[in-house]
Amino acid sequence: MVSRVIPVDTFDLVIFGGTGDLARRKILPGLYRRFLAGQMPTDARIVGAARGALDDAGYRKFVGEAIEEFVSEKKRDKKKIAAFLDQLSYLTVDARGTAGWKELATKIRKDCVQAFYFSVGPGLFGDIATRLHKYKIANDTSRIVVEKPFGRDLESAHALNEVLAASFDEHQIYRIDHYLGKETVQNLMAVRFANVLFEPLWNAQYIDHVQITVSETVGVGGRGGYYDKSGAMRDMIQNHLMQLLCLTAMEPPSKFDPDAVRDEKLKVIRALDDLVPDDIVRGQYGADADGPSYLEDSENPDSRTESFIALRCHISNWRWKGTPFYLRTGKRLKARVSEIVVYFKETPHSIFDEDAGSHANVLTIRLQPDEGMDMRVTIKEPGPGGMRLVDVPLDMTFADALGPEAKDVPDAYERLIMDVIRGNQTLFMRGDEVEAAWRWTDPIIAGWQARGDKPKVYEPGSSGPEDALMLLHQDGRRWREIKS
Repeated sequence: MVSRVIPVDTFDLVIFGGTGDLARRKILPGLYRRFLAGQMPTDARIVGAARGALDDAGYRKFVGEAIEEFVSEKKRDKKKIAAFLDQLSYLTVDARGTAGWKELATKIRKDCVQAFYFSVGPGLFGDIATRLHKYKIANDTSRIVVEKPFGRDLESAHALNEVLAASFDEHQIYRIDHYLGKETVQNLMAVRFANVLFEPLWNAQYIDHVQITVSETVGVGGRGGYYDKSGAMRDMIQNHLMQLLCLTAMEPPSKFDPDAVRDEKLKVIRALDDLVPDDIVRGQYGADADGPSYLEDSENPDSRTESFIALRCHISNWRWKGTPFYLRTGKRLKARVSEIVVYFKETPHSIFDEDAGSHANVLTIRLQPDEGMDMRVTIKEPGPGGMRLVDVPLDMTFADALGPEAKDVPDAYERLIMDVIRGNQTLFMRGDEVEAAWRWTDPIIAGWQARGDKPKVYEPGSSGPEDALMLLHQDGRRWREIKS
Protein backbone atom coordinates (compact mmCIF):
# COMPACT_ATOMS: atom_id res chain seq x y z
CA MET A 1 0.00 0.00 0.00
CA VAL A 2 1.39 3.40 -0.99
CA SER A 3 0.39 6.30 1.24
CA ARG A 4 -0.59 9.63 -0.29
CA VAL A 5 1.37 12.67 0.83
CA ILE A 6 -0.65 15.77 0.01
CA PRO A 7 1.56 18.88 -0.21
CA VAL A 8 0.39 22.07 1.46
CA ASP A 9 0.56 25.64 0.21
CA THR A 10 3.66 27.63 1.02
CA PHE A 11 3.53 29.16 4.48
CA ASP A 12 5.25 31.19 7.16
CA LEU A 13 4.96 29.56 10.57
CA VAL A 14 6.00 31.53 13.65
CA ILE A 15 6.49 29.47 16.80
CA PHE A 16 6.22 31.67 19.90
CA GLY A 17 8.07 29.77 22.60
CA GLY A 18 10.26 28.40 19.83
CA THR A 19 12.99 27.30 22.27
CA GLY A 20 10.57 25.70 24.73
CA ASP A 21 10.18 22.03 25.60
CA LEU A 22 7.13 21.41 23.41
CA ALA A 23 8.81 22.99 20.38
CA ARG A 24 11.97 20.97 20.99
CA ARG A 25 10.28 17.60 21.58
CA LYS A 26 7.27 17.70 19.27
CA ILE A 27 6.71 20.68 16.99
CA LEU A 28 10.13 21.07 15.33
CA PRO A 29 10.94 17.33 14.95
CA GLY A 30 7.44 16.86 13.56
CA LEU A 31 7.93 19.60 11.00
CA TYR A 32 11.21 17.99 9.92
CA ARG A 33 9.44 14.66 9.39
CA ARG A 34 6.83 16.40 7.22
CA PHE A 35 9.67 18.04 5.26
CA LEU A 36 11.30 14.64 4.82
CA ALA A 37 7.98 13.22 3.55
CA GLY A 38 7.86 15.88 0.86
CA GLN A 39 4.85 17.62 2.36
CA MET A 40 6.50 20.93 3.17
CA PRO A 41 7.22 23.33 0.28
CA THR A 42 10.85 24.27 -0.16
CA ASP A 43 9.92 27.94 0.14
CA ALA A 44 8.04 27.49 3.43
CA ARG A 45 9.64 29.33 6.36
CA ILE A 46 9.67 28.61 10.08
CA VAL A 47 10.52 31.37 12.53
CA GLY A 48 11.36 30.63 16.15
CA ALA A 49 10.41 33.48 18.47
CA ALA A 50 11.35 33.65 22.16
CA ARG A 51 12.96 35.94 24.72
CA GLY A 52 16.39 34.34 24.55
CA ALA A 53 19.20 36.01 22.65
CA LEU A 54 19.96 33.71 19.72
CA ASP A 55 20.90 34.26 16.10
CA ASP A 56 19.81 32.12 13.15
CA ALA A 57 22.85 29.88 13.40
CA GLY A 58 22.30 29.30 17.11
CA TYR A 59 18.67 28.40 16.55
CA ARG A 60 19.49 26.01 13.74
CA LYS A 61 21.98 24.29 16.03
CA PHE A 62 19.27 24.02 18.71
CA VAL A 63 16.79 22.50 16.24
CA GLY A 64 19.42 20.17 14.77
CA GLU A 65 20.10 18.80 18.25
CA ALA A 66 16.37 18.32 18.82
CA ILE A 67 16.11 16.33 15.57
CA GLU A 68 19.07 14.16 16.66
CA GLU A 69 17.33 13.43 19.96
CA PHE A 70 13.71 13.01 18.93
CA VAL A 71 13.78 11.69 15.35
CA SER A 72 14.57 8.04 14.69
CA GLU A 73 17.98 7.29 13.22
CA LYS A 74 16.57 5.92 9.96
CA LYS A 75 15.00 9.33 9.27
CA ARG A 76 18.08 11.42 10.06
CA ASP A 77 19.43 12.28 6.63
CA LYS A 78 22.23 14.85 6.86
CA LYS A 79 21.44 16.56 3.56
CA LYS A 80 17.72 16.69 4.34
CA ILE A 81 18.37 18.03 7.83
CA ALA A 82 20.62 20.74 6.40
CA ALA A 83 17.98 21.68 3.80
CA PHE A 84 15.29 21.81 6.49
CA LEU A 85 17.42 23.96 8.80
CA ASP A 86 17.97 26.41 5.94
CA GLN A 87 14.24 27.20 6.13
CA LEU A 88 14.51 28.22 9.80
CA SER A 89 15.32 31.57 11.35
CA TYR A 90 15.04 33.16 14.78
CA LEU A 91 13.93 36.43 16.32
CA THR A 92 14.19 37.62 19.90
CA VAL A 93 10.67 38.78 20.75
CA ASP A 94 9.30 40.13 24.03
CA ALA A 95 5.68 38.97 24.28
CA ARG A 96 4.81 41.73 26.74
CA GLY A 97 7.05 44.46 25.41
CA THR A 98 8.11 46.03 22.14
CA ALA A 99 11.32 44.18 21.29
CA GLY A 100 11.28 42.19 18.08
CA TRP A 101 7.79 42.97 16.84
CA LYS A 102 8.74 45.45 14.11
CA GLU A 103 11.38 43.03 12.88
CA LEU A 104 8.80 40.24 12.79
CA ALA A 105 6.42 42.49 10.82
CA THR A 106 9.02 42.97 8.09
CA LYS A 107 9.94 39.28 8.06
CA ILE A 108 6.48 37.71 7.56
CA ARG A 109 5.21 37.51 4.00
CA LYS A 110 1.71 38.77 3.19
CA ASP A 111 1.16 36.61 0.10
CA CYS A 112 1.17 33.14 1.70
CA VAL A 113 -0.46 31.23 4.55
CA GLN A 114 0.42 32.78 7.91
CA ALA A 115 0.28 30.61 11.02
CA PHE A 116 1.29 31.59 14.55
CA TYR A 117 1.79 28.81 17.09
CA PHE A 118 1.33 30.01 20.69
CA SER A 119 3.57 27.42 22.40
CA VAL A 120 3.55 29.53 25.57
CA GLY A 121 1.52 29.79 28.75
CA PRO A 122 -2.12 30.98 28.41
CA GLY A 123 -1.21 34.16 30.29
CA LEU A 124 0.67 35.34 27.18
CA PHE A 125 -2.02 34.55 24.60
CA GLY A 126 -3.68 37.96 24.84
CA ASP A 127 -0.39 39.87 24.73
CA ILE A 128 0.76 38.04 21.60
CA ALA A 129 -2.62 38.23 19.84
CA THR A 130 -2.87 41.97 20.49
CA ARG A 131 0.62 42.69 19.21
CA LEU A 132 0.14 40.62 16.06
CA HIS A 133 -2.55 43.13 15.08
CA LYS A 134 -0.97 46.23 16.56
CA TYR A 135 2.14 45.74 14.43
CA LYS A 136 0.05 44.70 11.40
CA ILE A 137 1.65 41.26 11.25
CA ALA A 138 -1.55 39.19 11.14
CA ASN A 139 -4.39 39.64 8.69
CA ASP A 140 -7.92 38.27 8.19
CA THR A 141 -6.63 34.95 6.87
CA SER A 142 -3.95 34.34 9.51
CA ARG A 143 -4.30 31.35 11.83
CA ILE A 144 -3.29 30.98 15.46
CA VAL A 145 -2.67 27.71 17.29
CA VAL A 146 -3.21 27.66 21.06
CA GLU A 147 -2.23 24.88 23.45
CA LYS A 148 -4.21 23.60 26.40
CA PRO A 149 -5.05 24.28 29.15
CA PHE A 150 -7.95 26.28 27.77
CA GLY A 151 -8.65 27.80 31.17
CA ARG A 152 -9.01 25.96 34.48
CA ASP A 153 -12.75 26.55 34.86
CA LEU A 154 -15.65 28.05 32.90
CA GLU A 155 -14.89 31.62 33.97
CA SER A 156 -11.23 31.52 32.90
CA ALA A 157 -12.04 29.63 29.68
CA HIS A 158 -14.64 32.25 28.76
CA ALA A 159 -12.16 35.04 29.54
CA LEU A 160 -9.53 33.35 27.38
CA ASN A 161 -11.99 33.00 24.50
CA GLU A 162 -12.86 36.69 24.84
CA VAL A 163 -9.18 37.67 24.73
CA LEU A 164 -8.61 35.67 21.54
CA ALA A 165 -11.87 36.86 19.97
CA ALA A 166 -10.81 40.49 20.42
CA SER A 167 -8.10 39.95 17.79
CA PHE A 168 -9.12 36.87 15.78
CA ASP A 169 -12.34 35.36 14.44
CA GLU A 170 -13.32 31.87 15.54
CA HIS A 171 -12.42 30.39 12.15
CA GLN A 172 -8.84 31.62 12.67
CA ILE A 173 -8.39 29.98 16.12
CA TYR A 174 -7.08 26.40 16.33
CA ARG A 175 -7.30 24.96 19.87
CA ILE A 176 -5.03 21.95 19.68
CA ASP A 177 -5.63 18.68 21.54
CA HIS A 178 -3.03 16.19 20.35
CA TYR A 179 -5.30 13.24 21.17
CA LEU A 180 -7.50 14.21 18.23
CA GLY A 181 -4.52 13.90 15.90
CA LYS A 182 -3.95 10.23 16.71
CA GLU A 183 -4.56 7.92 13.77
CA THR A 184 -6.85 5.58 15.69
CA VAL A 185 -9.02 8.42 17.01
CA GLN A 186 -9.73 9.47 13.45
CA ASN A 187 -10.31 5.84 12.50
CA LEU A 188 -13.07 5.75 15.10
CA MET A 189 -15.07 8.04 12.82
CA ALA A 190 -14.21 5.90 9.79
CA VAL A 191 -15.31 2.71 11.57
CA ARG A 192 -18.60 4.25 12.62
CA PHE A 193 -19.57 6.18 9.52
CA ALA A 194 -17.93 4.28 6.66
CA ASN A 195 -19.14 0.78 7.61
CA VAL A 196 -22.79 -0.18 7.47
CA LEU A 197 -21.96 -3.00 9.89
CA PHE A 198 -21.58 -0.79 12.97
CA GLU A 199 -23.74 2.32 12.81
CA PRO A 200 -27.14 0.51 12.96
CA LEU A 201 -25.96 -1.17 16.19
CA TRP A 202 -24.35 1.93 17.70
CA ASN A 203 -27.02 2.73 20.30
CA ALA A 204 -28.51 1.74 23.65
CA GLN A 205 -30.54 -1.08 22.14
CA TYR A 206 -27.42 -3.07 21.29
CA ILE A 207 -24.57 -1.59 23.37
CA ASP A 208 -24.43 -2.49 27.07
CA HIS A 209 -21.77 0.03 28.08
CA VAL A 210 -18.59 1.79 26.93
CA GLN A 211 -15.25 2.07 28.75
CA ILE A 212 -12.68 4.76 27.94
CA THR A 213 -9.29 4.37 29.61
CA VAL A 214 -6.15 6.50 29.50
CA SER A 215 -3.56 5.14 31.93
CA GLU A 216 0.03 6.20 32.46
CA THR A 217 2.92 4.52 34.25
CA VAL A 218 4.71 7.74 35.17
CA GLY A 219 3.95 9.98 38.13
CA VAL A 220 3.74 13.77 38.16
CA GLY A 221 7.48 14.03 38.93
CA GLY A 222 8.85 17.51 38.30
CA ARG A 223 5.36 18.78 37.37
CA GLY A 224 4.14 18.33 40.95
CA GLY A 225 3.60 22.04 41.61
CA TYR A 226 1.60 22.54 38.41
CA TYR A 227 -0.33 19.29 38.71
CA ASP A 228 -1.41 20.02 42.26
CA LYS A 229 -3.36 23.01 40.92
CA SER A 230 -4.88 20.87 38.18
CA GLY A 231 -5.50 17.20 38.90
CA ALA A 232 -6.70 14.41 36.61
CA MET A 233 -10.15 15.95 36.15
CA ARG A 234 -8.84 19.21 34.72
CA ASP A 235 -5.74 17.76 33.09
CA MET A 236 -7.32 14.77 31.31
CA ILE A 237 -11.09 14.33 31.67
CA GLN A 238 -12.20 17.83 30.65
CA ASN A 239 -10.30 17.67 27.36
CA HIS A 240 -8.76 14.38 26.20
CA LEU A 241 -11.32 11.90 27.52
CA MET A 242 -14.21 14.27 26.84
CA GLN A 243 -13.16 14.39 23.19
CA LEU A 244 -12.97 10.59 22.99
CA LEU A 245 -16.42 10.38 24.59
CA CYS A 246 -17.83 12.84 22.08
CA LEU A 247 -16.42 11.04 19.05
CA THR A 248 -17.75 7.73 20.36
CA ALA A 249 -21.23 8.99 21.19
CA MET A 250 -21.98 11.71 18.64
CA GLU A 251 -24.64 11.51 15.95
CA PRO A 252 -23.49 11.17 12.33
CA PRO A 253 -22.70 14.65 11.01
CA SER A 254 -24.32 15.62 7.73
CA LYS A 255 -20.87 15.75 6.15
CA PHE A 256 -17.20 15.54 7.16
CA ASP A 257 -16.98 19.26 7.71
CA PRO A 258 -15.36 21.08 10.66
CA ASP A 259 -18.48 22.76 11.99
CA ALA A 260 -20.75 19.79 11.25
CA VAL A 261 -18.50 17.48 13.28
CA ARG A 262 -18.07 19.98 16.11
CA ASP A 263 -21.81 20.69 16.26
CA GLU A 264 -22.44 17.00 16.95
CA LYS A 265 -19.72 16.82 19.61
CA LEU A 266 -21.21 19.85 21.34
CA LYS A 267 -24.63 18.14 21.48
CA VAL A 268 -23.07 15.19 23.34
CA ILE A 269 -21.53 17.44 26.01
CA ARG A 270 -24.82 19.28 26.49
CA ALA A 271 -26.67 15.96 26.87
CA LEU A 272 -24.41 14.68 29.68
CA ASP A 273 -26.24 14.16 32.96
CA ASP A 274 -24.96 15.82 36.12
CA LEU A 275 -22.92 13.44 38.27
CA VAL A 276 -23.69 12.45 41.85
CA PRO A 277 -20.99 11.50 44.40
CA ASP A 278 -21.55 7.77 43.81
CA ASP A 279 -20.55 8.27 40.16
CA ILE A 280 -17.05 9.50 41.07
CA VAL A 281 -13.92 7.78 42.39
CA ARG A 282 -10.74 9.77 42.98
CA GLY A 283 -7.33 8.47 43.98
CA GLN A 284 -3.71 9.36 44.73
CA TYR A 285 -0.82 6.98 44.15
CA GLY A 286 1.18 5.92 47.18
CA ALA A 287 4.90 5.26 47.44
CA ASP A 288 6.77 2.11 46.49
CA ALA A 289 10.33 0.99 45.86
CA ASP A 290 10.30 2.61 42.42
CA GLY A 291 9.19 6.07 43.41
CA PRO A 292 7.71 8.54 45.88
CA SER A 293 4.02 9.04 46.62
CA TYR A 294 1.89 11.71 44.99
CA LEU A 295 2.06 13.77 48.21
CA GLU A 296 5.87 13.67 48.06
CA ASP A 297 5.90 14.54 44.33
CA SER A 298 3.54 17.46 44.87
CA GLU A 299 5.43 18.62 47.98
CA ASN A 300 2.05 19.31 49.56
CA PRO A 301 1.41 16.92 52.48
CA ASP A 302 -2.23 18.04 52.72
CA SER A 303 -3.02 17.82 48.99
CA ARG A 304 -6.44 16.53 48.00
CA THR A 305 -5.67 16.65 44.28
CA GLU A 306 -6.44 13.45 42.40
CA SER A 307 -3.86 11.62 40.28
CA PHE A 308 -6.59 9.11 39.32
CA ILE A 309 -10.26 9.52 38.55
CA ALA A 310 -13.02 7.21 37.38
CA LEU A 311 -16.49 8.40 36.40
CA ARG A 312 -19.81 6.80 35.49
CA CYS A 313 -21.52 9.05 32.94
CA HIS A 314 -24.91 8.96 31.24
CA ILE A 315 -26.01 10.75 28.09
CA SER A 316 -29.68 11.71 28.04
CA ASN A 317 -30.68 11.41 24.42
CA TRP A 318 -32.54 8.87 22.30
CA ARG A 319 -29.41 7.07 21.16
CA TRP A 320 -27.77 6.51 24.55
CA LYS A 321 -30.42 6.66 27.28
CA GLY A 322 -29.62 3.91 29.78
CA THR A 323 -26.13 3.05 28.45
CA PRO A 324 -23.37 4.10 30.87
CA PHE A 325 -20.01 5.44 29.74
CA TYR A 326 -17.22 4.69 32.21
CA LEU A 327 -14.17 6.95 32.06
CA ARG A 328 -10.91 6.44 33.95
CA THR A 329 -7.46 7.94 33.84
CA GLY A 330 -4.55 7.94 36.21
CA LYS A 331 -0.82 8.06 36.81
CA ARG A 332 1.54 5.38 38.17
CA LEU A 333 -0.79 2.65 36.92
CA LYS A 334 -0.01 -0.82 35.65
CA ALA A 335 0.65 0.05 32.02
CA ARG A 336 0.58 2.87 29.46
CA VAL A 337 -2.70 2.28 27.67
CA SER A 338 -5.26 4.42 25.84
CA GLU A 339 -8.31 2.62 24.52
CA ILE A 340 -12.05 2.73 23.92
CA VAL A 341 -13.91 -0.51 24.58
CA VAL A 342 -17.49 -0.97 23.36
CA TYR A 343 -19.35 -3.84 25.07
CA PHE A 344 -22.34 -5.07 23.10
CA LYS A 345 -25.26 -6.76 24.80
CA GLU A 346 -25.66 -10.51 24.93
CA THR A 347 -27.93 -12.18 22.40
CA PRO A 348 -31.57 -11.89 23.54
CA HIS A 349 -32.05 -15.65 23.34
CA SER A 350 -29.47 -18.44 23.20
CA ILE A 351 -30.28 -21.60 21.29
CA PHE A 352 -27.38 -23.41 22.96
CA ASP A 353 -27.23 -25.33 26.24
CA GLU A 354 -26.39 -23.60 29.48
CA ASP A 355 -22.96 -25.20 29.36
CA ALA A 356 -22.20 -22.98 26.35
CA GLY A 357 -22.13 -19.97 28.69
CA SER A 358 -23.07 -16.36 28.02
CA HIS A 359 -21.21 -14.40 25.38
CA ALA A 360 -21.18 -10.87 23.99
CA ASN A 361 -19.25 -9.07 21.29
CA VAL A 362 -16.64 -6.50 22.32
CA LEU A 363 -15.00 -3.90 20.06
CA THR A 364 -11.68 -2.54 21.34
CA ILE A 365 -10.13 0.53 19.74
CA ARG A 366 -6.50 0.85 20.82
CA LEU A 367 -5.07 4.37 20.68
CA GLN A 368 -1.69 3.51 22.23
CA PRO A 369 0.44 1.53 22.21
CA ASP A 370 0.07 -0.94 19.31
CA GLU A 371 -2.55 1.14 17.49
CA GLY A 372 -5.39 -0.87 16.03
CA MET A 373 -8.72 -2.52 16.74
CA ASP A 374 -10.03 -5.95 17.57
CA MET A 375 -13.51 -7.39 17.70
CA ARG A 376 -14.29 -10.26 20.06
CA VAL A 377 -16.68 -12.70 18.42
CA THR A 378 -18.11 -16.01 19.58
CA ILE A 379 -17.30 -19.22 17.71
CA LYS A 380 -17.46 -22.95 18.34
CA GLU A 381 -14.40 -24.33 20.07
CA PRO A 382 -12.70 -26.73 17.66
CA GLY A 383 -12.89 -30.45 18.37
CA PRO A 384 -15.43 -33.10 19.27
CA GLY A 385 -17.58 -33.13 22.35
CA GLY A 386 -20.59 -31.00 21.52
CA MET A 387 -21.20 -27.31 21.01
CA ARG A 388 -18.74 -25.44 23.23
CA LEU A 389 -18.51 -21.71 22.58
CA VAL A 390 -15.39 -19.55 22.97
CA ASP A 391 -14.63 -15.89 22.33
CA VAL A 392 -11.82 -15.07 19.91
CA PRO A 393 -10.52 -11.72 18.62
CA LEU A 394 -10.66 -10.58 15.04
CA ASP A 395 -7.50 -8.49 15.27
CA MET A 396 -6.67 -5.53 13.06
CA THR A 397 -3.35 -4.22 14.29
CA PHE A 398 -2.49 -1.40 11.90
CA ALA A 399 1.11 -2.53 11.50
CA ASP A 400 -0.01 -6.03 10.46
CA ALA A 401 -3.04 -5.09 8.38
CA LEU A 402 -1.64 -2.11 6.48
CA GLY A 403 1.99 -3.05 6.09
CA PRO A 404 5.27 -1.41 7.17
CA GLU A 405 4.02 2.11 6.43
CA ALA A 406 1.45 1.77 9.22
CA LYS A 407 4.30 1.61 11.73
CA ASP A 408 5.41 5.00 10.52
CA VAL A 409 2.20 7.03 10.76
CA PRO A 410 2.72 10.74 11.40
CA ASP A 411 2.82 11.94 14.97
CA ALA A 412 -0.37 13.69 16.09
CA TYR A 413 1.35 17.09 16.10
CA GLU A 414 2.57 16.58 12.52
CA ARG A 415 -0.94 15.95 11.26
CA LEU A 416 -2.52 18.75 13.24
CA ILE A 417 0.02 21.38 12.19
CA MET A 418 -0.49 20.45 8.54
CA ASP A 419 -4.27 20.78 9.09
CA VAL A 420 -3.65 24.31 10.37
CA ILE A 421 -1.79 25.17 7.19
CA ARG A 422 -4.63 23.68 5.11
CA GLY A 423 -7.21 25.61 7.10
CA ASN A 424 -9.01 22.44 8.27
CA GLN A 425 -10.47 22.84 11.79
CA THR A 426 -12.20 19.43 12.02
CA LEU A 427 -9.79 18.07 14.64
CA PHE A 428 -9.65 21.27 16.70
CA MET A 429 -11.97 22.38 19.49
CA ARG A 430 -14.34 25.29 19.06
CA GLY A 431 -14.77 27.93 21.75
CA ASP A 432 -18.35 26.96 22.66
CA GLU A 433 -17.28 23.32 22.89
CA VAL A 434 -14.53 24.16 25.40
CA GLU A 435 -16.92 26.23 27.52
CA ALA A 436 -19.60 23.51 27.45
CA ALA A 437 -17.06 20.99 28.77
CA TRP A 438 -16.14 23.30 31.64
CA ARG A 439 -19.83 24.01 32.31
CA TRP A 440 -20.27 20.27 32.97
CA THR A 441 -16.96 19.83 34.81
CA ASP A 442 -17.07 22.78 37.24
CA PRO A 443 -19.98 21.56 39.42
CA ILE A 444 -18.32 18.15 39.80
CA ILE A 445 -15.11 19.72 41.12
CA ALA A 446 -17.03 22.20 43.29
CA GLY A 447 -19.03 19.30 44.74
CA TRP A 448 -16.10 17.28 46.03
CA GLN A 449 -14.38 20.42 47.28
CA ALA A 450 -17.50 21.39 49.26
CA ARG A 451 -17.78 17.87 50.70
CA GLY A 452 -14.10 17.81 51.62
CA ASP A 453 -13.61 14.47 49.83
CA LYS A 454 -10.13 12.97 50.09
CA PRO A 455 -8.75 10.83 47.26
CA LYS A 456 -8.24 7.12 47.99
CA VAL A 457 -4.62 5.97 48.11
CA TYR A 458 -3.79 3.29 45.55
CA GLU A 459 -0.76 1.12 45.00
CA PRO A 460 1.56 2.14 42.15
CA GLY A 461 1.54 -0.42 39.36
CA SER A 462 -2.09 -1.33 40.04
CA SER A 463 -5.30 -0.49 38.17
CA GLY A 464 -6.21 2.25 40.63
CA PRO A 465 -8.20 2.35 43.89
CA GLU A 466 -10.44 -0.57 44.86
CA ASP A 467 -13.39 1.83 44.87
CA ALA A 468 -12.97 2.20 41.09
CA LEU A 469 -13.49 -1.54 40.70
CA MET A 470 -16.64 -1.29 42.82
CA LEU A 471 -17.96 1.48 40.56
CA LEU A 472 -18.52 -1.20 37.92
CA HIS A 473 -19.08 -4.18 40.21
CA GLN A 474 -22.17 -2.56 41.69
CA ASP A 475 -23.54 -2.39 38.13
CA GLY A 476 -22.70 -6.06 37.54
CA ARG A 477 -19.78 -5.17 35.22
CA ARG A 478 -15.98 -5.27 35.25
CA TRP A 479 -13.28 -2.95 34.00
CA ARG A 480 -11.26 -4.32 31.13
CA GLU A 481 -7.90 -5.31 32.60
CA ILE A 482 -5.04 -2.87 32.07
CA LYS A 483 -2.43 -5.18 30.58
CA SER A 484 1.27 -4.50 30.92
